[in-house]
Amino acid sequence: MGKYLLRRILQMIPVVLGTTLLVYALVFALPGDPVKAMFGDKPVNEAVAAQIRAEYNLDKPFIVQYLLFLKNALTLDFGKTFSGQLVIDVIGRAFPVTIKLALMAFVFEAVFGVIFGVISGLKKGKWCDTVILIFSLLLISVPTFVTGFLCQYFLGVKWHLLPVTAGTNPGFLDLLMPAMVLGSVSMAYIIRLSRTEISSNIALDYVRTARAKGMDNKSVMLRHVLRNSTIPVVTYLGQDLGALMGGAMISETIFNVHGIGYLTYQSILKGEGNLVVSIVTLLMLIFVVCNLLVDMLYAALDPRIRYA
Repeated sequence: MGKYLLRRILQMIPVVLGTTLLVYALVFALPGDPVKAMFGDKPVNEAVAAQIRAEYNLDKPFIVQYLLFLKNALTLDFGKTFSGQLVIDVIGRAFPVTIKLALMAFVFEAVFGVIFGVISGLKKGKWCDTVILIFSLLLISVPTFVTGFLCQYFLGVKWHLLPVTAGTNPGFLDLLMPAMVLGSVSMAYIIRLSRTEISSNIALDYVRTARAKGMDNKSVMLRHVLRNSTIPVVTYLGQDLGALMGGAMISETIFNVHGIGYLTYQSILKGEGNLVVSIVTLLMLIFVVCNLLVDMLYAALDPRIRYA
């Protein structure tokens, strides 16, 4: 396990460097002058603008800016925003909200996705299987922002079951609807993935052998079918935890959740390139770490992976 873990960590290094370079290049290539955008419609004093560019290293070539950012990022020094606030402090205020939202969405999609997937797999071809498949197909097909507006209208405006928007310092109920919307598409994929694995594993020889030896159906399902069926589901869930952190922009914007996604959207509008790159870098690191943890769990569930 130690060699496997070391190999996976070494593979992360070029991924992190390549991703940060690509994101920084995309932000650098954005049209417009962020310094002039700070002044809005007011006339720009060229001496002041030059001083601001020098302060934020905007007057240096791209590769120099990137190396300076990388050097400072190693010590968690991401610089300041154009308003003078530390980037790490701005991210620190928004990050706990997104973590809470992502964890709620993760629990929602994992619990209901596996439950509906197991029911559908065990009842393959029955009416409940058809209903669940149609439901999951609708969730995959309908865009997230449409699902969000529909939930706002029915659950919030029409039926008054949940708050329509979250705002600052949201509680559990404030984040429940955004979490459901954020995890809805992933839940649909987990339903279909669980259904496929359950229905295929039931028909395999080891299940028939276990039943032929006299093992009751409950033990066969828990000890054999479900354990082998959860390996791809666990892999998907682990990767999706990192994706939920970065994919919260639409949900947070619709429900006015002041988290990382909302902050990223506002930073793009204001031309805060340093803040955008810092946010994406942190989210990418979280995604990579989640993948590493999933690989370790995968190797624990299936020892053959360690020696692959």
